[in-house]
Amino acid sequence: MKLTLKALRVNENLTQEEAAKKVGVSKYTWANYEIGKTYPDVPTIKAIEQAFNVKYNDILFLPNITV
Repeated sequence: MKLTLKALRVNENLTQEEAAKKVGVSKYTWANYEIGKTYPDVPTIKAIEQAFNVKYNDILFLPNITV
């Protein structure tokens, strides 16, 4: 199942700050990843995979789109 970064975070009941700390980035960086303003580099993607026990192919690096 593919999940956005926000869904990964929410499924673990984490705040943006807690998710950021778990991955080793600032809360502002994490927030920018969630909204698609910036995207993580390869080492950060590896950290996300490890921290959330997911594979790269299961992560959607897109913001939540509301209509």
